Amino acid sequence: MNFAYTPSTICAVATAPGRGGVGVVRISGRGLLPLAHAISNGKTPKPRYATYTDFYDADGSAIDNGLLLYFPGPNSFTGEDVIELQGHGGPVVLKMLLQRCVALGARLAEPGEFTKRAFLNDKLDLAQAESVADLIDAASESAAKSALKSLKGAFSGEIHKLVDELITLRMLVEATLDFPEEDIDFLQKADAVGRLHRLRDQLVKVQTTAKQGALLREGMHVVLIGQPNVGKSSLMNALAGDDIAIVTDIAGTTRDTVREEIVIDGVPVHIIDTAGLRDTDDVVEKIGIERTWQAIERADVALLLVDSRDGIVPEVQTILGQLPERLPRVHVFNKADLSGDKVGRSEEDGHPVVRLSARTHDGVDALKALLLEMIGYSGDSEGVFLARERHLDAIARAEAHLTQAAHDWQQVEIFAEELRMTQNALSEITGRFTPDDLLGVIFSRFCIGK
Repeated sequence: MNFAYTPSTICAVATAPGRGGVGVVRISGRGLLPLAHAISNGKTPKPRYATYTDFYDADGSAIDNGLLLYFPGPNSFTGEDVIELQGHGGPVVLKMLLQRCVALGARLAEPGEFTKRAFLNDKLDLAQAESVADLIDAASESAAKSALKSLKGAFSGEIHKLVDELITLRMLVEATLDFPEEDIDFLQKADAVGRLHRLRDQLVKVQTTAKQGALLREGMHVVLIGQPNVGKSSLMNALAGDDIAIVTDIAGTTRDTVREEIVIDGVPVHIIDTAGLRDTDDVVEKIGIERTWQAIERADVALLLVDSRDGIVPEVQTILGQLPERLPRVHVFNKADLSGDKVGRSEEDGHPVVRLSARTHDGVDALKALLLEMIGYSGDSEGVFLARERHLDAIARAEAHLTQAAHDWQQVEIFAEELRMTQNALSEITGRFTPDDLLGVIFSRFCIGK
């Protein structure tokens, strides 16, 4: 069967790599019924119904059998015609199906290209499109639920409300530019400043929720540091609830960074157990110590472990003096079961202190609670939508422009410009004014077939 396709027809395996019971090949483009006919040997699929069929190669031999689903555009995920071939999940079979689709005029999709088309065809805004990848990558139930809220438009809805209020305020301000002799009185009568302050209050609430969502998405990076044999690996195992790191009484057992991800109250926590910091002639241990300092530079919080029987000895003071000033740290006095110290939280010399026993796990819950407090997590993910760093940046810029607008409201031209910049910053979140190069970066991080 001969037919022509537009160059925009794309195809990809939409299921995870490897073997599985079911494998899905997804196709998107315009006028895909001829492809459906060719691959099913003349069958015409009913829109949005599953058609059981063999999938045929060019020579008429069957490649596989399964279900063919046809979603005519614009009522599809991408807004174009979409076909899904649901067959058996073997890598060879899926590769053969892909080759057949390419032979029929499709091309292999780029990472994230299906979702990008959904965005470009106004099926999703940019925040919703990003939440597709976030839902796939969610590291906890809370993150998954929040990602779904964003996908359903919760985050976008809040941004749209702010933009609508901005547009109303901008209309008032722009109207005064035609009558400069009356502009200030007009703005005062229209309560422009009051509107501005209420708008800023709404923005701050969205910013707070977005920060909580960013924590659920990104998590926090915690690095365990200290001298050898103070219990870093034992604490990592206690936090993880499993024997991740090797524990011995031999100093220098951990010679490289060991990473583990746990979840505390819905927040992903990336824990890095490091080589003990000390002077050594061991070449391998030196490399581990160098990597320790690299991990420290990237961390959100440092847990400095100390043997509670020894306290903060001069060698520990040296480590403290070398830590970056911007890095929050917690002094963790371990081995309370041996020293007899009372477990729990306190504060000494302006730094939070936790006394615990990594071996018995006494006091570990207090440390977990402290870590969440240090990153500002409220512990309530209800109503939280997932957010990214670029969202927080856009909101921060919008807040800065609103603050400047409040300061310069009597200079109408400046006032109007600050409001315009505020709207542009917020519109970057949903993609109204997002540069094409940023779109390329965002969608290139998606998996192929999504």
